[in-house]
Amino acid sequence: MIKKQIEKKKEELHAAILNQDFGNVIDILDEGVVTLRDKITITSNTALHVAVSIGKNREFLEKMLNLAVQDNQPSFDMRNSEGSTLLHVAAIVGNTEAAKMLVKRNQDLLYEKDNEGQTPVDRALSNMHTDTYIYLLDEYLKTKDLEKDALFDSSEILVNAISSKDYVSAKKMIRFSMGSPRDPDTVLTAIAQNFPPNVNFLERRMMHLFSHVPVTFKFVEATQRKAKAYSDAILLLDFTCNLIRMSTNYNNAIFEATRQNAVEFVKIIVSRFPNAIWTSNEDGHNIIQHAVINRSEKEVERFVCPLNVIPKNSFGETPQMVFTKEHKKLLIEGQKWMKETAQSFTITATLITTIMFAAAITVPGGNKQDNGIPMFTNISLFTLFAVSDVISFFTSVASLLMFLSIVTDSFTEQDFLFWLPSKLIIGLVSLSISTIAMLVAFSASFVLVFGQNSSWIFAPVVTLIVLPFTFFMTLQFALVKNLISATYGRSMFGKKSNDPFY
Repeated sequence: MIKKQIEKKKEELHAAILNQDFGNVIDILDEGVVTLRDKITITSNTALHVAVSIGKNREFLEKMLNLAVQDNQPSFDMRNSEGSTLLHVAAIVGNTEAAKMLVKRNQDLLYEKDNEGQTPVDRALSNMHTDTYIYLLDEYLKTKDLEKDALFDSSEILVNAISSKDYVSAKKMIRFSMGSPRDPDTVLTAIAQNFPPNVNFLERRMMHLFSHVPVTFKFVEATQRKAKAYSDAILLLDFTCNLIRMSTNYNNAIFEATRQNAVEFVKIIVSRFPNAIWTSNEDGHNIIQHAVINRSEKEVERFVCPLNVIPKNSFGETPQMVFTKEHKKLLIEGQKWMKETAQSFTITATLITTIMFAAAITVPGGNKQDNGIPMFTNISLFTLFAVSDVISFFTSVASLLMFLSIVTDSFTEQDFLFWLPSKLIIGLVSLSISTIAMLVAFSASFVLVFGQNSSWIFAPVVTLIVLPFTFFMTLQFALVKNLISATYGRSMFGKKSNDPFY
């Protein structure tokens, strides 16, 4: 009977802790049937083990730990069936706040080992809890003179931190590891694979503009996080390069950075290790030739010293030859897409041109019988109609000519670099302007004819005109933006540098 009562109270205490109901915990403990030192789960966890494992509520956990201090028999040294102390549990679940509270109360927990001979530091490492690991390792090294290298016997958690974009924690871990990581190539490759993009000009302007506004905008916060991630990644890469400046373990990293289009990464590596420019991969390609395969030959030429584009690979191929060979299929696909796109827009531009020409001849309201002058000549809305009609007509003709020139183009490699994208941009922008002007002309004509005695009709017409305009701009804006950025903005490997790579 007594045993059943004890088991029931253990279950109630367990449930109260899971619900973080401190008042109920106190009531159960005051009955004296169970204590904080009793094992209340099948894995022999005590009440504090359970509280630490689920205790994301700092206030609740603080109260539970204070109970242990007030107890005549302190419960910080209790272990479960796996030999884990409270700090082991905090390390396993990644509860950094709990770890801080426990270390503050009893630093000896840092050195306790479980049944497998693992310290809390080891458990945080094996469970990939970066923040908890860094905190425990820092405290461990502060209080005991140990061989630091023995504590950092794996770069796995370091790579995990980099993959999680936690560059600050990664830098701290490298600092702990006797000055340099054991496997620098793996670390550099991880940075290359996860190197974040920098904020562009527009994002930087917007960030500075709204930084003085008291209201917080999500897109500003996202841009600030992006800028910070880029800055942290640069600092981590600089820090790592400084520590391994005598190493040649950068081969995989620099080829991965080239594949990932990590511009600043490549620049920093080559500036620190000039010989990296001549590194070859298993196919006999150096970094320039590898960049050509994965990017654009002309963009790469801007990025390096002119002498570096002359050498041939192990197959006797120059970068130009490699580019042509590797991009045969891409050239065909690009030609097909460009022609199909131009042909589709040609039909649209032709329709608009025809409609606006007809609208100019048959003006709304008709003409006066005696002199042929339009009936609504002196009305401002008619002027709006006329101007919009002219703009729409000529921009549609311009876009039609641009799309026709694309259809009849020779589609050489050189054309895809600048002329074809430029023609497509002009055509799309002209077509967009023509479409908008057509909608304005139609609205002005509609109000002229049907709204003379019904002023209320103006509001719904203006509202409805926004819908097709919004749909069209939403669908085409991303394409136009990407085309302008790729053609006139910074190149894939950044702006041409005054310091070429030798």
